[in-house]
Amino acid sequence: MFTQALKPEEGVILVEKKETRFNAAIHMLFMNFDLTVLWLDRQRVVVDKAFAKRWMPFYFPKKPAQYILELHPDKFADFSIGDQICFVEESDD
Repeated sequence: MFTQALKPEEGVILVEKKETRFNAAIHMLFMNFDLTVLWLDRQRVVVDKAFAKRWMPFYFPKKPAQYILELHPDKFADFSIGDQICFVEESDD
């Protein structure tokens, strides 16, 4: 919230302790831009996705999710339900 913009290569990963629909919900209040939102299960498979519009109250995943990825809005078409996502940690070295 309150961020002015998100660069195309940036994103945020939110992690829940377990798969859930309720705790994986997001709101877009006070957001200045739209987002691509992906919900992933514990195996990191996309179980739902949304083009989240700024200032909309709530978005709930259709299925329980443990990970929520918030990405640049231009990334929406790059992902499909059923895709498996691999997280890679970058090193500063």
